[in-house]
Amino acid sequence: MTEIQDMIRVAGASGFWGDAPHATAQLLTDGSPDYIVYDYLAEITMAILARARSRDARLGYATDFVTAAMTPNLPEIARQGVRIISNAGGVNPAACADKLRSEISALGLDLKVATVTGDNLMPQIEGLSNEGIREMFLGTPFPEIASVASANAYLGAFPIAQALGRGADIVITGRCVDSAVTLAAAIHAFGWQRDDLDLLAAGSLAGHIIECGTHATGGNFTDWHEVAADLASIGYPMVEIGRNGDFTVTKPPATGGQVSFATVAEQLVYEIGDPQAYILADVICDFSAVSLQETGKNRVFVTGARGRAPTDSYKACATWQNGYRGGHLFGFYGIDAEKKATVFAKTALARASAALKTANALDFSETSVEILGSESQFGAARQVGPAREVNAKIAVRHPEAGGVALFLKEATGLGLSAPPGLSGFAGARPKPSPVMALFSFLMPKDRVRVTITDNDGNVETGAQSEFTARPAPARPTAPIIPVSEGGKCRVPVIRLAFARSGDKGDNANIGVIPRRPECLPWLWHGLDEPAIRTIFGHFLAGDIERYLLPGLPAMNIVLTQVLGGGGTSSLRADPQGKGFAQLVLAHEITVPKSLIGVSP
Repeated sequence: MTEIQDMIRVAGASGFWGDAPHATAQLLTDGSPDYIVYDYLAEITMAILARARSRDARLGYATDFVTAAMTPNLPEIARQGVRIISNAGGVNPAACADKLRSEISALGLDLKVATVTGDNLMPQIEGLSNEGIREMFLGTPFPEIASVASANAYLGAFPIAQALGRGADIVITGRCVDSAVTLAAAIHAFGWQRDDLDLLAAGSLAGHIIECGTHATGGNFTDWHEVAADLASIGYPMVEIGRNGDFTVTKPPATGGQVSFATVAEQLVYEIGDPQAYILADVICDFSAVSLQETGKNRVFVTGARGRAPTDSYKACATWQNGYRGGHLFGFYGIDAEKKATVFAKTALARASAALKTANALDFSETSVEILGSESQFGAARQVGPAREVNAKIAVRHPEAGGVALFLKEATGLGLSAPPGLSGFAGARPKPSPVMALFSFLMPKDRVRVTITDNDGNVETGAQSEFTARPAPARPTAPIIPVSEGGKCRVPVIRLAFARSGDKGDNANIGVIPRRPECLPWLWHGLDEPAIRTIFGHFLAGDIERYLLPGLPAMNIVLTQVLGGGGTSSLRADPQGKGFAQLVLAHEITVPKSLIGVSP
């Protein structure tokens, strides 16, 4: 029987495939964690791994996990008794586990490795295609089977916890909810059950805070200047989770970055959509009443998460090939640089389209021109005058790789015909790349068989229990602008707030956290729908939704169909909206002078 603990320390060592390899050693040296968790997978990563496995049956997992994170650190992991949880298995958890077991054996260590599988839906792909399943956001039909590279359900935390309970030192999964690797550690350590919904929401929030690595310790931080001096030694995050679900966010001592109200709050609102209905496999989370308190240097206490019964379906995503794309940056500098770049871009596209027509080929299905350096991302809010140094980012999409290749050839072939000032730093001509589009849908949980494989064999995990539904919480009342005396002024939002943005497919999420609670009413009314359309109208093809989080306090802005397809489906310079918060922070709103400490 597992001994119930009162507190565990869980460290997050990876937020994506390609994160810094030194994180594991840093945490083992300075952090004293009980668990280290790793999140490697994004939707596009699954497609990349699927292609790798199609070329070599021994691949299809995040190889860095074995070679960089584990192998150099396995002796210390074994000595400290730290347990490891990672979704590095990608589309081939068994191969990942086999490779890791061989490394463990070569070092003469006694560490047990388990896998959690069942997320792979490719064996059911034909049936899914025939069921009339529609994309959950856009309503589009299921893609052609031959074009699908991967299809995976986002599994929950309980199978991982069960693997830990069977004695695994290292658990490797395929696709799972990003925060599930942390929640699983808490379930195992504290004996939380499926109907402990508030606790599951709290554990999920702890996982959400550390799932993006240094996002919680000063990375991508609005007040970046506060951590700029020691970013090279930035610390990876840790959460000290209590049995009651409350937790403290911290980092190893003597590392760079910071853990503060602002850094944690920015990560809390990151990519959560509706904060009262953040839907995960094990629980529907309500983070609207969560509060943060700085309790010491680099220590932030978090409490207030609530949970409701999960749905009877897993979120699932398929990636599929939808033609090809390609592009290039062409630099121009000097007088009228922006005009020169614009003429060059129009000429390159016209010449390439003419060549396609001559060849009786289809025209481009989409083109994109962004003159970077001329505030092209700001749309109607652009303030800069004529730029003297720009990059013309020109990109195209075409059903065939040859169509993209033709554009790249024609564009680079204009080098001697271009307006003056053309420059660039590049090697060989870019090549077309496949567009891996995302198709999100729901998969009934009773059609997914989750299996644990370890030294004792295979075991299928139990199904989800039935719950009494907890009603959805009432929406918070919109804040009212207080009566203020004295004059008003226009100030950029960054004077009043922190902000962070990210993506979910073709949707963008911008969280805005007031620097002081009294700023919230002014932010809420200043960033109303007309203002948001002013900021993002040149991108926005869908709707605007705004949500309140009174606990922090904060507000969340969700924009649909705003990223040109998102991910590798997009031709944009920022296909994931990671810089959208910067556009909000630069927007000016009207506030009382007294709010910013200016005399009337």
